[in-house]
Amino acid sequence: MSSFRGMFLPCRGSFDSVAAAQDDSGRITVVDQPHSRRFVVRGRVQGVGFRWFVEREAHILGIAGWVRNRADGTVEVLAMGTRDQLAELRSRLRAGPRAARVDDVEEFDAQPVEGLNSFRIEGAW
Repeated sequence: MSSFRGMFLPCRGSFDSVAAAQDDSGRITVVDQPHSRRFVVRGRVQGVGFRWFVEREAHILGIAGWVRNRADGTVEVLAMGTRDQLAELRSRLRAGPRAARVDDVEEFDAQPVEGLNSFRIEGAW
C-alpha cells in the first residue's frame, strides 16, 4: 500500500490552486480543492419544498453545507464541494423542484466552515 504526501501547487487556468498527492513511487495525482459558495435563490421558492429539494440534491452530489429560508422570501444555500459538484448544484438550483418557480440564482464566494461535512436544513431566519 502506498503512502501519499500532500502538496499545494499554484497553477494557471480555471483553478486558483490544486491539491496534489505524491505516492512512494513519485507519481503525482492532482485533486480539485474543496470550494465554498453561497447561493441566494429568488422566485416562488418558499412553501414549495425547495429546502428539501436542495437537501436531497446536495446529498446526491456529495456536497456539505446548509439551506435556509430568509425573511425576504428567498432561499439561501451554503455549499462546499469541488468546482464540478458546485456547478452541478447551481444547475439544479436553477431548475428547482416542480412546484417552484426560480427567477434568479445569485452566487457569491464563501468561507469554508471547518467541521461541516454533511448537508442540513437550517431554521427559517
